[in-house]
Parts: sequence; structure tokens; C-alpha cells
Amino acid sequence: MTDTDTEAGTPSAPMGRRERKKAATRQAIADAALRLFLERGYDDVGIREIAEAADVSTTTLFKHFPVKEALVFDEDAAQEARLLAAVRERPRDQSIPAALRDHALRYRLAGAGGDDRFTAFFDLVNTTPALRDYVQNMWLRHTDALARVIADESGLPADDPGCTALAHFTLEAPRAARGHGDPRQAISRAFDLLENGWRAPA
Repeated sequence: MTDTDTEAGTPSAPMGRRERKKAATRQAIADAALRLFLERGYDDVGIREIAEAADVSTTTLFKHFPVKEALVFDEDAAQEARLLAAVRERPRDQSIPAALRDHALRYRLAGAGGDDRFTAFFDLVNTTPALRDYVQNMWLRHTDALARVIADESGLPADDPGCTALAHFTLEAPRAARGHGDPRQAISRAFDLLENGWRAPA
């Protein structure tokens, strides 16, 4: 889904006319793609159809979205900003794994709150293997940035392997929700492991 809003408390410089036009074109393409995907399914919609629906050429479409999967996800930078803020801006008495758990529950399971548009979007992703793989690989690109913030907040060297491991497993944790009847419980269980280590049931 697209996200053109700035992060709360982060002012942005006004865009010029050219930048506004580019942003509007990008948004129109993404909106057309998502509408068609939700109506007919990701695999049954072609790039040319999306371009026609957005009233642009396929060349213009590919300037904004280099691969078809990217049409569904247009907020990579905003996702990373929220992820890092979850660590930096957590309450003083909250652990880093707990802050990241709350972030995962808030943003990765947004569709569970009854919003029909979010529900349809997450259903599309979860039932389309190409999109599931793409979003997971996109999410894992934030590993290095998250590891650096964890290290900084913990007073550890930037290349500390424990921080890298925590970052990686944090970004993998939402996979635990896949296929479970209660995805919130599944994600919470995964983060309990990150917080407390493995403890086999008695």
C-alpha cells in the first residue's frame, strides 16, 4: 500500500511543481494497480492494463516501479523510519525486543483491526507467493539499519553480532504469524523467545 504522509513530527520541505506531478503520477499508478489486483488477483493483471488504467505509458510506469511486485509496496523508506523510531522512541523502561514486538503487532498486523481495505490488502499478499517473498525480502533490507540502532541504544559496537542477530530475527518474526489462527499470539510468542531465550515447556 502507498504511504505519502510524512512521519509525525518530521517536517518536510515543500515540493516543487515537478516533484508534485511525479508524486501524483506515482500515486495514481499504485492506486490503479492495487484496485486491479484486489478486483482480479495479482497474477491476472498485466503491466499494460495497469498503465492504461493510470493513463500513463508502460515506460513511465517502469520509471516509478521497476518490478511488478513494487506496485503493491510503496513505503519502504517510511517503514524503515517507523521501525527505527520504535527503538529510539520507546519508553525508558521498555526493552528493545518489547518495543519491536509492539511495532510488529501495530504495523505488520494492521489488517487484523477490521479495516476492510487493509484486510483485503493483506489477504492479497498472503495468498500470492510472489508478493509474500517480495515483502519479506524488502523487509529484511532493514536489518543493517536496525542493528546499528540497537547497538547504539545498547551502548555496543555497531558491528556487534548479537545486535545483528536480534535485528534479523526481529524482521523474520512476523513469518511466525503465517498460517496461524491467532497471528497476534504467534508474533507475541516469537518475541517472547527474543526477549527471554528458549525455554521448553515443562
